[in-house]
Amino acid sequence: MDIHRHNRESWNKNVAEGCPWSVPVTSDDIAAARRGEGDLYLTPTKPVPRDWVGDPRGKSVLCLAAGGGQQGPIMAAAGAEVTVLDYSPAQLDVDREVMQREGLDYRLVDGSMDDLSMFDDASFELIVHPVSNCYVPDVHPVWRECHRVLRPGGVLLAAFCNPVMYIFDPMEVARGKLVVRYSLPFSDAETLDPKDREWMIAEKEAFQFGHLLQDQIGGQIAAGFAITGLFEDYMPDAPWAKYLPSKIATRAIKA
Repeated sequence: MDIHRHNRESWNKNVAEGCPWSVPVTSDDIAAARRGEGDLYLTPTKPVPRDWVGDPRGKSVLCLAAGGGQQGPIMAAAGAEVTVLDYSPAQLDVDREVMQREGLDYRLVDGSMDDLSMFDDASFELIVHPVSNCYVPDVHPVWRECHRVLRPGGVLLAAFCNPVMYIFDPMEVARGKLVVRYSLPFSDAETLDPKDREWMIAEKEAFQFGHLLQDQIGGQIAAGFAITGLFEDYMPDAPWAKYLPSKIATRAIKA
């Protein structure tokens, strides 16, 4: 099956259902960003440290796989020259709504995070990449493309899933239970029982991939990045929240 196409349709559905990552920032959030006081989130609850971002005014920023009216509007209101790339038209529509509501202006691009061929080398000074690469089967092209389109000394702020969360049976997780069933790395498309895959296709549930940390963190290093910061965050409503953080964010510099 075409994973990109299926997940694109799934995220269009998520927007219609009010997914938390499709709920745009508020006017108060935009006002704070304009004052230089706005918080940028790549993970559910913990804002990115301000010294990770620096002064965004005038910087060329790519918000990668970041539609949904969250990171793009904050960076634009803070004075950055923003491009938001996402493969869900519905996610990009949320950004359009925020731009109209707040009088913002930035570029929207329909595309996949693992193919940035529409951008020239060294096009951006900063990449903001919230949790999303769990929806592509291979993260290495994502890191290589990020490295290519960043200028020397450019910064990549990326968040991703702790792969441990993928050892649990997702069908049981949906019922609030933790049942260890799968090994890592994980792929919904290849590992799930056929009946579960058929259910996900019918319900337009996004297929996910549990990438190893050697690919998430080591992959950035292999692409030419130097990791300069890392934090972990919790997914409050997840059944495993009291046991482990499920999200990780890193700051990396193009060496």
